[in-house]
Amino acid sequence: MLSVVVITKNESRHIARCLASVAWADEIIVFDSGSDDDTVAICQQYTDQVFVTDWPGFGLQKQRALAKAQHDWVLSIDADEEISAALKIEIQQALQNSEAQGFEIPRLSSYCGREIKHGGWWPDYVLRLFRREAGHFSEVVVHERVVVHGKIDRLRNPILHESYIDLEEVLNKTNSYSSLGASKLFAQGESASLGLAIAKGFWTFFRTYFIKLAILDGPQGLMLAISNAEVSYYKYLKLWDMHRLSKQ
Repeated sequence: MLSVVVITKNESRHIARCLASVAWADEIIVFDSGSDDDTVAICQQYTDQVFVTDWPGFGLQKQRALAKAQHDWVLSIDADEEISAALKIEIQQALQNSEAQGFEIPRLSSYCGREIKHGGWWPDYVLRLFRREAGHFSEVVVHERVVVHGKIDRLRNPILHESYIDLEEVLNKTNSYSSLGASKLFAQGESASLGLAIAKGFWTFFRTYFIKLAILDGPQGLMLAISNAEVSYYKYLKLWDMHRLSKQ
């Protein structure tokens, strides 16, 4: 039997599609960190296990949701992702026939209306399906991951990830991800400067667009390379500013 765990905050644009795609699971557990839109109300249409809590960080919040799971297998899915009909069947078959403790699943992400096949975005294997007793989430504020003890296999059909719907979401996530990244680096004692921020931004653009071939994804590939560069630039710029303020 399968438990699905999801964390949310102000995900009213995505969450209905996400939860509808896993409505076949045996239970759905949602941890919301104080949405001020109708995210919680939408979630309550799909499950009675909706918990509104504070925000301790991505890893800790997902671990909280995992602690509520009751079934042998757990599927962790983000609010802007969905499970296709083909992946549903593959998951159901895998849980019946496999001796693995976890499964990596490819993730196909879209950027402003286009599925991205380059730029480091595909196949983007993520470990999301695992035996509850064999796995846990790393305790980091951003870029958390599932840690599984035992054999790990891979599935073929992708999770569908609507990463960025429009430019407004691009800008919001650029600000959010750069702030979270800067906080993580600051906690690790990393240093920064204006020159380093500029260099990181340029290198991220070059790597995404030319080395990882986002150039082949048309206008959205160029937009992706620029927004990746902006996240990197602002992350190190904010880190530099954190150090500056800490010295005053």
